[in-house]
Amino acid sequence: MTSLTASSIEGEISRRSNIAIYAQLRDILRTFIENDCEPGQSIPSERELSERFGLARMTVRQAIDALVGEQVVERIVGLGTFVAHRKMDLQVKLTSYSEEMQRRGMVPAAHVLSFEQVSASAFLARELQMEEGQPVVRFRRQLLADGEPMSVDENFIPARRVPGILDDPPPTSLYNVLSERYGLVMEWGEDMIEATAASPSIARLLNVEMGAPLLKISRHAFVSRAMVDYSVSYYRADRYKLWVPLQRPGVRTPRAYSLNRHTG
Repeated sequence: MTSLTASSIEGEISRRSNIAIYAQLRDILRTFIENDCEPGQSIPSERELSERFGLARMTVRQAIDALVGEQVVERIVGLGTFVAHRKMDLQVKLTSYSEEMQRRGMVPAAHVLSFEQVSASAFLARELQMEEGQPVVRFRRQLLADGEPMSVDENFIPARRVPGILDDPPPTSLYNVLSERYGLVMEWGEDMIEATAASPSIARLLNVEMGAPLLKISRHAFVSRAMVDYSVSYYRADRYKLWVPLQRPGVRTPRAYSLNRHTG
């Protein structure tokens, strides 16, 4: 990835304009970043920008602060300022990861970490509403988009619900297999969303620093009133933002929301 130089930035500051000088620079930099830069690239330093546009460092810093606030760039202490990765809205619906990434124009991929039968621990037995020690199918994956790790997902399904599933290779879409082969169409679910810090193993899989902020979503998915799937997903907080539509009970929504939260 080539480094960015201040001399390659087009545009000039007008001191006769009614628009504040810092806002003019902010707009010039935003256009440059949107048209010529890639996520993760470092932008020129405040000193370089100050020299390029003939501005005080304080004015340059004010423009960059505005772009940080808009999440166009991000500062990393000791390293510099970088073009921010665009955060994807993490919405809430029982759809597949592959469908969601393709909708966004990204290439989905998955690395299977485990696909096996385990005995339900006391914790899993409680979450799946079953007896401790009963067999459970565990399906754990690292999910990627355009080759970059996005989340780590782990699903637990009572083995009696999916006889023979381990006889075949791991599915590319778990929910499609559950629906088409076993007639288990997820009808509703409950999500618990919380902030957490990346453990060493999760940090390695997501390519983030240990202790980096993550979104953790624990889900119970049901067919009718029967629990079929318990899952835990860890999302990179630097690549996702949570979008939750709100509606007053009894009031009809004026628009059709497109809610998409992936699982499977």
